[in-house]
Amino acid sequence: MTKVLIIEDEQLAADRLIRMLGEIDSGLEIIEHFDSVKTSVEWFKNNPEPQLLFLDIQLSDGLSFEIYDEVQVECPVIFTTAYDQYALQAFKTNSVDYLLKPIVREDLEAALEKFRNRQLPGLLNPSALMELLHQGKKYKERFVVKLGEHLKSINTADVNLFYSENKATYLTTTEGKKYLLDYSLSEIEHLLDPEQFFRINRAAIVHRTGISDIISYSNSRLKVIIEKTDINDLVVARDRVNDFKGWLE
Repeated sequence: MTKVLIIEDEQLAADRLIRMLGEIDSGLEIIEHFDSVKTSVEWFKNNPEPQLLFLDIQLSDGLSFEIYDEVQVECPVIFTTAYDQYALQAFKTNSVDYLLKPIVREDLEAALEKFRNRQLPGLLNPSALMELLHQGKKYKERFVVKLGEHLKSINTADVNLFYSENKATYLTTTEGKKYLLDYSLSEIEHLLDPEQFFRINRAAIVHRTGISDIISYSNSRLKVIIEKTDINDLVVARDRVNDFKGWLE
C-alpha cells in the first residue's frame, strides 16, 4: 500500500479527492488529513514521511510552503490549488504535478502515473508549465446534480445563485429550484465566467442576469436581491463593494 497524506483546508474538496483516489487506485492508503500549516508541521516532526503528499497551497493559517520552512519534507508532492500563481514556487519542492481545482479525474490519474514513474515536472521549463496551465481554459457550461438515485444536468446559464450553508454548497435556478452540489464555493468560483458571475461574499456567488434589485445597506454596503430565491441575506462584503460596482458596469 502507498501511504498518502492529504493537506487540504476545504472539507468538501478533501472528501472529493479521497473519493476519487479510492476509485482510481485501491492501493492508496490515506493515513491522515490536515487543514493547517501548524497541524501539518507538528505531524511531520513526529511521524515518518508519507510516500506521497497531496498539498493544497492556501491553508486556513497560511501558505503550505511555510511547512517547508519549518520541517524537512522530501516526499513526492502533488499540489492541488485553485490558483496558478504559485506554480513556479512549487518547482522548488519535489513536485510530481500541479493540479488546478476543481480536479479533473483524468488529470489526477495522469498525476498518479507520473508519481509511479517518478516523472517530476522539474524537468520541464517553468514557462512551459505556466503556458500549459493557461492552455485551453474553458468555463463550466453545466453542473450535474443528484436527485435521489437520478442525475440531472443544469446549464450554468440557468443558475441564478451559488451559495454555501451549513458546510454544504447549493445552486438555485431561474425556475427557483435548489440543488446540492459536490463542490466547494471556492472551486465553483474558478469554474465560472467572471463576466457573468461575481462572488459577493464568502458564502455567495451571483449571476448577473439573476439580480432583480440592489439595495443600499448600512455603512455603504449593498444588498442583492436574486429572483426566485428565499435567500434574503445576500450582502456584498465591504471590501468587494467597489469591485462589484465595477463588475455591474
